[in-house]
Amino acid sequence: MAPDAASGSATLDAPAQAIGVGFARDLHIHGGRTALIDAAGTRLTYRELAAWVAEVAKRLGTQRRLVLLAARNDIDSLVSYLAALSSGHPVLLTGPDDRGRLDALISAYDPDVVFSTVAGHWRMNERRPGSSHELHPDLALLLSTSGTTGSPKLVRLSVANLQSNAAAIADYLGIRDTDRAVTSLPMQYCYGLSVINSNLLAGAALLLTSASVVDDSFWSLVSEHQATSLHGVPYTFDLLDRAGFEHRQLPSLRYVTQAGGRLAPDRVRRYAELGQRDGWRLFVMYGQTEATARMAYLPPELAAERPDAVGVPIPGGAFQLDTAGETTEGELIYHGPNVMLGYATSAADLALGRTVTSLATGDIARRTPDGIYQVIGRASRFIKPFGLRIDLDEIERLLADEGHVAACAGDDDGVIAGVVAGEDVVVEAVEAVGTLVSRLTGLPRGSIDVRALPELPRLSSGKLDYAALARTDPGSRPRPRWRGRRPGPRSIRQVYAKVLPRTAVDDIDDDATFVTLGGDSMSYVRASVELEKMQGRLPARWPTMPVAELERLPARRMAFPVIETNIVLRALAIVLVVGTHVGLFRILGGAHLLLVLAGWSFARFCLPTGAADGTSGRILRSTMRIAIPSMLWLGWRAVVTDDVGPTNMLLINNYWPLSSADGYWFVEVLVQTLLVLSLLFSVPAVRRFEQRHRFLLPLLLLGGALGGRLFIGGIEEYFSWAMTTHAMLWFFALGWLAYRARGVQQKVLVAAIALVTVPGFFHNSVREGVIIAGLLLLLLVAGLRVPRPLVAPIGWIASASLYIYLAHYALLPDALDLLPALPVTLLGLGLALGVVIWFFAERGVALLWRVSRVARASRYSARHTSAVSVGDDRIIISGRRTSA
Repeated sequence: MAPDAASGSATLDAPAQAIGVGFARDLHIHGGRTALIDAAGTRLTYRELAAWVAEVAKRLGTQRRLVLLAARNDIDSLVSYLAALSSGHPVLLTGPDDRGRLDALISAYDPDVVFSTVAGHWRMNERRPGSSHELHPDLALLLSTSGTTGSPKLVRLSVANLQSNAAAIADYLGIRDTDRAVTSLPMQYCYGLSVINSNLLAGAALLLTSASVVDDSFWSLVSEHQATSLHGVPYTFDLLDRAGFEHRQLPSLRYVTQAGGRLAPDRVRRYAELGQRDGWRLFVMYGQTEATARMAYLPPELAAERPDAVGVPIPGGAFQLDTAGETTEGELIYHGPNVMLGYATSAADLALGRTVTSLATGDIARRTPDGIYQVIGRASRFIKPFGLRIDLDEIERLLADEGHVAACAGDDDGVIAGVVAGEDVVVEAVEAVGTLVSRLTGLPRGSIDVRALPELPRLSSGKLDYAALARTDPGSRPRPRWRGRRPGPRSIRQVYAKVLPRTAVDDIDDDATFVTLGGDSMSYVRASVELEKMQGRLPARWPTMPVAELERLPARRMAFPVIETNIVLRALAIVLVVGTHVGLFRILGGAHLLLVLAGWSFARFCLPTGAADGTSGRILRSTMRIAIPSMLWLGWRAVVTDDVGPTNMLLINNYWPLSSADGYWFVEVLVQTLLVLSLLFSVPAVRRFEQRHRFLLPLLLLGGALGGRLFIGGIEEYFSWAMTTHAMLWFFALGWLAYRARGVQQKVLVAAIALVTVPGFFHNSVREGVIIAGLLLLLLVAGLRVPRPLVAPIGWIASASLYIYLAHYALLPDALDLLPALPVTLLGLGLALGVVIWFFAERGVALLWRVSRVARASRYSARHTSAVSVGDDRIIISGRRTSA
C-alpha cells in the first residue's frame, strides 16, 4: 500500500468523559434560540427542546437499552432520537414506511424499546423493563448502509463518530447559530441525519418537513421561515429542476449541499454558477454511512472549475490510495475519527468494540498535484441509484436463496437482473424477480430491468459475464400471452399510457409525473380512478409525485375508498345541470360550480410548481382539449339542427348571439378564459411572478375579475350578461385561489371572500348555495368516502363531464316530448350519451396518436435508410426499440 499525502488527524475513539453524545446532551447551552419549526408551525426553543428530551430520557431510564426508532421528519421522532443519544442508549434508526423491514429488524436485534407510529400516533413500546443485551460502552447508533438489501447488516457508530463528524461538517460548512436548515432528506438516511446533527451542534434551527421539493408546502416552509441551507442527493436536483428552483427568489439561502452519489459534472457546474448568480454556495460532498456520513467536500470556489472532483478530506480526516506498482490510481482508503466501529449482523455483535481502523471505500480514485481527489471508478460491485448503495453480489445471493438462477449488473441508473426461465414461465419469473429486487433494495420497480434468458452469459473461464448481461436486449424477452379478456392496467406507467394518449409506457422515466407527462383536468379524473383501483387511497399530491415514488407506495384498498372531493363535485355538478334541464328537479348552480372547479384544475395542472417555462403552451394544449371536441360537436349540430349556428361552433355566441342555442355558454366562457390566460402567461414576468407569489396572483386577478360585475345588466336581463366571460371570470379565479390556499389563514380568507361575493349575485339562494357549498368542500375536505361500486360511475361521469354538457342538449326537446313523465330516464340517457361519446373520443385520439407515431418512425427510417418493423405494439428503429 502506497500512502498518499493526507491532511488532518486520524485519531479514533477517545474515552467518553460523560454519558451520551455531546450535541444531544448539551442542547440547553443554546438557551432561547429557536431549535425546531415543523410543517404545522410548531416552534421549540433549545431550552424547551432540552426539557422535552430530558422528560423522554427519564422514561427510558438509566440502564442502557437498545432503542429502535422508526423515524419521521417530525418533532416526536427527533425528541426520541435525542433523548436516547443524550442518555447513552444506543439507537437503531430506520424509516417509518416499511413494516416488513421494521419487523425484520425487531426479529434480528430484539430491541428493548421501540418508538414508532401506531394508528397515526407516536408510541413508545417498552418490550421489557431493562435490557437483554450486552451493549458496548462506545456504541451510540446503528444505521443501515445507504442501500437496504433486506439483510440485517448494520453499521455500528460510536459516540465519538457522531460528535466528531457533526463538528467537522459544521466546521467546513461554516454553520452559524442563526442558520435554518430544511430537512429535505429522510432522518434515517445518514446524509439527512448528518444535517440534523451538525446544525444542532452549532445551535442552528431545523425546519422539519417530509414534503418533497416539488410540493408547494415545502417552498412555503422555506420562504416563511427563511431557510438558509438546502440539501439533496442527485435525484433531489432532478426534482429541483422540475420545481423551477432557478427561478425562485430565496434571499435567505446561504448554501446548498449535494451528496449521496455522483452528480454529473455539467450539473455541478450549472448549480455552482446559479449559486454565484443568486448569492449562495454549492458544497459537493462525498461520504458513506461507514464514515458517519462525510469523508470529503469540494470547496465551493472549485465547484465550477473542478466539477468532477470529490474534493479534500473533511477536518480531522485523511485519505490514502492503495496503489499497485507505479500507478497513481488506487482504491481510496479513509482514516478519521468518524470511521465506524464495524458492522453488526446480529444482536450479539452489539457487544463488540472497534473491529476496523480505516475504511476501504470501494472506489478507485486519483489525487491531483494540488491535493484534490477524483473518484474514477468502483473497486467492487456496488452501484448507487437514487443515492442508495446497492451490493449486486448480495442481491444475487438473496435471489438464489429464493430459488432463482439469476445474475445482476447495473449502474447508477438502476439494476439489470438476468433470470433463467423456461418459455412457459417467462412472465411469472420476470414479475417475481422484479418485485423481489424492488423489495430487497428499496428501488422503484421501474429502475429494475429484468431480462428472461435461456441461460446466464459466461466467460470461457466459466465465470459470469456481467458485461454481456448488460448488453442483452432488454426488449428480447417474450411479452405476456393473455388468455381471454386482456386485464386492465397493472402498473402506474400503464395507467398513464392508457389515459394520456401521447404517452407510451417506455417513454415514462422514473422522475416523470402525471403533470409533466401532459396530464390535465380532462385526464386526471380517469387516471385517479384507475390508480385507485390498483393502489387504493392516493396521496393528495399524486399528480406531481414522480412515478418512482408512486410505485413504492403500498396498496391500501378499502371497502369505502376515498375519492378526491373535486372529482365528486364535478360529477355532481354535471348531474345537477342535466337533471335541471330535463325537469327532474330545479337545482341551479351546477355550471357555475364547474367554472370554480375549472379554476381549481387550471392551477393544479396548467401551473404546477416549476412551470415557469412552457406555461403558455401547457395552457393552450389544455384549451385545445376542450375547444376542438366542442367545435367538432357543435359543427355537426349546426348541420343537423337549425338552432345551432356558426357563432356556437366558433365558441363566441356569448358575445355575438346569432343563434338561439345559448346553453353552450359554459364552454365558451371557459375557452375564452383559457385563451386570455395563455396570452397573459406568455409574458415571462408574469410567469416569474406566479412562481414566487402563488396565492397573491390569483387574489389580484380575482379582484380584477370582480370588476367585471360592474359591466352587467340587471337581473331581469340575466341572459344578456350571465353568459359573458367578463361577468363569469371571477368564479374561475375563485377556484384558482381556493387551490392555492395553504394554511388556515388563507383558507379562511378564501371562504370569507366567497361568503361576501356570492350571496345576492344571482338573487337565487339555491344557485348561490350550491356554489358556496362546493367551494367550502374544496377548501376543507380533501376526499370523500364512497361505496366501492360507485367509484367507477363517478369517475366516468366526472371524466365525461364536457361531453355530457355538450351532448345532453341533443336529447332536448324531442326526448321531452316523447318521455315527458320520465325525467329520471332522460337524466340517465343524457349522462350515458356523454359517457359513450367520451369513451370513443378518447380511444380515437389514442389511435390517431399511435398512427402518427408509426408514421413519424417510418419517415425517420426512410431518412436514415434503416429498416422499420412494427409488431407487438412496438417499433424497432435502427436497432433500438421504442414503444408505439
